[in-house]
Amino acid sequence: MAKGLFPRAWVKKSFYFQARISFVRVKYLFLSWLAVLVGSWVLYGQYSTYTELCRGHECKTAICDKYKRGMIDGSACSSLCDKETLSMGRCLSTLPNNQVYTGSWGDLEGIIRCRLGDAGPYELGEEPEPRREAPVFDTPTRGTSVEKFREMVSNHLKSKLGEQANLASLVSQILFVADGNKDGRVSLPEARSTWALLQMDEVLLGLLLQDHGHTPRLLGFCGDLYMTEVVPYGPLYGLALPWPLVSWVPGGVQRSMDQWFTPSWPRKAKISMGLLELVEDLFHGTYGSFLICDLAAAHFGYTERHELRLTDTRAVVAEDEFRRAMRSRRCETDADCVYGVDCRTSCDAALRRCREEAERPNLAKACGTLKDYLLRGAPAGLGEELERQLYACMALGGDPAGGQMNMEHSLILNNLKALLWRQISHTKDS
Repeated sequence: MAKGLFPRAWVKKSFYFQARISFVRVKYLFLSWLAVLVGSWVLYGQYSTYTELCRGHECKTAICDKYKRGMIDGSACSSLCDKETLSMGRCLSTLPNNQVYTGSWGDLEGIIRCRLGDAGPYELGEEPEPRREAPVFDTPTRGTSVEKFREMVSNHLKSKLGEQANLASLVSQILFVADGNKDGRVSLPEARSTWALLQMDEVLLGLLLQDHGHTPRLLGFCGDLYMTEVVPYGPLYGLALPWPLVSWVPGGVQRSMDQWFTPSWPRKAKISMGLLELVEDLFHGTYGSFLICDLAAAHFGYTERHELRLTDTRAVVAEDEFRRAMRSRRCETDADCVYGVDCRTSCDAALRRCREEAERPNLAKACGTLKDYLLRGAPAGLGEELERQLYACMALGGDPAGGQMNMEHSLILNNLKALLWRQISHTKDS
């Protein structure tokens, strides 16, 4: 009897075993198919994103076409279009209308930026730039004299910076840059390229600040395509996470991670002094006062000698321009009176207009950015005094242009710079 049951039980177990194997095979086949499907979708999305964001070949084609037709000229045109010694490398673009690439120009390495015209629909978790018509490079017109062009540049600068005592020297500096082939005269095509560049605030602000070493130097241009020197290290601290991960990483965790990826403390102190010197030069500088309206670490980098560079000058606005913008803005609450990311004024409830004066000066915001950066890993015996000065700095408010606040601003800035300098003056990092 038992012998008769054994084959039946064995058959049942064998059938169960084979069925389980078949189920496992189907399961893994389904998972493999799902992985291939998801992977293909991701690759397609990445390819679509790349082709939408990275259109450097269109930039070069459009620029070189206008150069060869005699419409534009500049210091980089011949190398880009004739000799082809200026080439685009890795795509860094984050918006379709604003093309950014690494660039190589002979022995020089840099960053190439170029503006494109109208772009199609764009969905990547970021707001696209407004649709923009392609530049036509028809200003100045044929027959415009150099003196007339000088007057045009001067009036444009006044509209951006207000009346400034040193405006004439800035105009001369711009005309020197405009003379791309350095033959002592500015041709009409060179003037058209220069005028197109001046319409971009980031280029104008870069020229204003590069003499103090705060921004990457302009290496060359052709039309509204231009190349600046590369800043080897960035952002200022932390990691630049890919956009899909940003929304998944909590803010507190992100801030903690940021402080793991920083240089040694003496080098951080030197970089921080560079930021304080930038703030100092923007506060009643040679060409007026400026506000930094986004102090995100991503807008800053540093060189191999740990010298700070402002890599995105779109975060900076002339105080005159800021005041004009606020005067014309209607408001219901203070939340309506924000320019950029963090340049704020208050709402005048009676007039329903934003007030002109920024609530926090650059220095207070800079100290807020530097607080965690400097306090982490600070030398023993320094932490308490450094923390006290940073918090005093962060408490600055109101309009720093007036009287007592002006003096307090300067005192806190000088004290903080002196404290950091005492710590690094005897090291090789100084």
